Amino acid sequence: MHTSLDGFVAGLNGEMDWIKFDDDMFDFVGTMTEQADTALYGRVTYQMMESYWLTAGEKPNASKHDIEHSIWYNKVSKIVLSRTIKENGLYNTIVICEGLADILNEIKNQEVKNILIFGSPSASHSLLKEGLVDEFWIFVNPVLLGQGIPLFKEISESVKLRLIETKTFDIGVIALHYTKI
Repeated sequence: MHTSLDGFVAGLNGEMDWIKFDDDMFDFVGTMTEQADTALYGRVTYQMMESYWLTAGEKPNASKHDIEHSIWYNKVSKIVLSRTIKENGLYNTIVICEGLADILNEIKNQEVKNILIFGSPSASHSLLKEGLVDEFWIFVNPVLLGQGIPLFKEISESVKLRLIETKTFDIGVIALHYTKI
């Protein structure tokens, strides 16, 4: 999840134009996606990803990253948290509208390597509230937004974390990897 230094994942209207990325970061994230066989999204992020990544790798001007991520996106299983999307007609996609903890724990107990969540602040908040996040990858961007959608919201009790690793990118972004204790 990308965040501003002051802890926002998007502006008040969902703006994310402040997020910095480069080829080094794309390659780094590629190592994470190689280790995951399931992607989890909220409705808004899923619709955005679906509209772009299904065909991004086929475009004539597709970058190396676009091609690689499009291939991964098209083969990975997807979980969408939504009360409005219907599962009918969706390829390799499960929609969860209720019973989040039970269904997600059942999926996690199957032969799943890793489940990655991309963006999706509302979905992240729901997962955190249910205690379903095992690890955090937080990409801290060198910007102060002052206001927006917070990274963490409605945490009812403290969650103790252990820093596993950090990575600093030349563009000024710092990746922080934490696991729950």
